[in-house]
Amino acid sequence: MGKISDILKDFTHRPWKLPQTPWHYYQEWNHVLFFHWAVDPEILKPLIPAGLELDTFDGKAWISLVPFTMQKIRPKFLPAFSAVSDFHEINLRTYVSKDGKSGVYFINIEAEKHFSAFLSRNLSGLPYEKALIKRSEGKYSSSNVFKKFALDVEFAIKEDVSEKSELEKFLTERYALFLERKGNLFRYDIHHKEWKIKMLEIKKLHLDYKLPGLDLANKQPDLVHYSDGVEVVAWRKLRV
Repeated sequence: MGKISDILKDFTHRPWKLPQTPWHYYQEWNHVLFFHWAVDPEILKPLIPAGLELDTFDGKAWISLVPFTMQKIRPKFLPAFSAVSDFHEINLRTYVSKDGKSGVYFINIEAEKHFSAFLSRNLSGLPYEKALIKRSEGKYSSSNVFKKFALDVEFAIKEDVSEKSELEKFLTERYALFLERKGNLFRYDIHHKEWKIKMLEIKKLHLDYKLPGLDLANKQPDLVHYSDGVEVVAWRKLRV
């Protein structure tokens, strides 16, 4: 883990200034796989809360499945406890904005551990739920029996992407997380150093994620990549 002060000093890649209030949470998003699909905006609009606007790139909205390993998640003044703070996670997200700030909206989040999912859901308000997730070298799999979601991927990590495309920046450089709770919209501001990504070779992909009006079952992604990860600080949620 690097010094948090170094993370906060590295901000020129951000689209807006850092919050002036103290940060409140620390976490690491490690060994990250990105699977992205371009989607007709009209399909995704019913999946996001009123008050958020879909972000589009060249007229297309995007949805992403992001499997990774969460580590060292903790409040600012408490240590991390690996039994709770470290777990595999998969988020299904789309790209939104409100009041000129672009961010992500999580349609679904799956976590490997029951208690981690319970604690994260109740403390953050984000839609965490338990799934059976396994990870090994070059493999990542999950099964969510409640929603009948499934993922089984084998992959190889390739060379660095020396300069990200505008689309890759659009899909990764997001510094706000939006959520809806009891009819109210909230935003978590976050910060990390700029994502460094690598090419990703997919050797095998079985995918079964069905949403209203959208079926990602075995649909090949339009774009994939990998990152070693980022160290993240987050602020308390704000009502927007």
